[in-house]
Amino acid sequence: MIDTHAHLFYRDFEGQLESVIQRAWDAGLSHLICVGLNLATSEQAINIAEKHDHVWATVGVHPHDAGAAPVDYLAHLERMASHEKVVAIGEMGLDFFRNLTPPERQIDVFREQLALARSLNLPAIIHSRQADDAIFETVSGIGHHNAVVHCFSSAADFARKMVDMGLHISFTGTVTFGKNHNAAALQEVGLEKVMVETDCPYLAPVPMRGKTNEPSYLPHTVSKIAEICSLPAQEVADITSRNARAFFGLQNGEVQP
Repeated sequence: MIDTHAHLFYRDFEGQLESVIQRAWDAGLSHLICVGLNLATSEQAINIAEKHDHVWATVGVHPHDAGAAPVDYLAHLERMASHEKVVAIGEMGLDFFRNLTPPERQIDVFREQLALARSLNLPAIIHSRQADDAIFETVSGIGHHNAVVHCFSSAADFARKMVDMGLHISFTGTVTFGKNHNAAALQEVGLEKVMVETDCPYLAPVPMRGKTNEPSYLPHTVSKIAEICSLPAQEVADITSRNARAFFGLQNGEVQP
């Protein structure tokens, strides 16, 4: 299994990161993708990845942080993206639920990062919350479809639109929570373009709900997806891992050009 979206730099893991990562390997994970949220945490993600085999990093500016991004943030991201352990640009995107940054600024920063990912031939990790139409318009406009909508929470029709455009979608512990769109989205698109993630330290799956989420909890999400799709859990683990390896260019622990 591959946790395609973890925020290992949070204080929740301070002083215990080595144990958290070891528990991930013990639980059957093969790779972790540590996802940056702004310039500072992107640097932290790289530092963590440098210290651990099979941990990789992404660099980006989350929509909540878009308003505070310096004017030269793209130059910083491009510099960081040249690091050998960086496998994607993101987390980027739009969040019209909390609107911590004005929507116009969110869209500008999202568009700029998506264009950067295209120019660097790197995948993009997209955050979308109550912003489906604007996400679709922005991705269509930039034309960079090598992307994943992470922590997918939208309805099945949007899942179909994303997959038909060539994007991936990724599911978290919310798939275990009960009433939401996750099951319908999975039944609509199948597993061809699906990956799995924890989005830790948030969204711990049942039966760990309420605890600080960590990568070792990923098997609970995989098991629930297997139940929804009427497949063996190992098959879901194999398919989603294969998708993640291809998406991030990971083969045998190394990044492939």
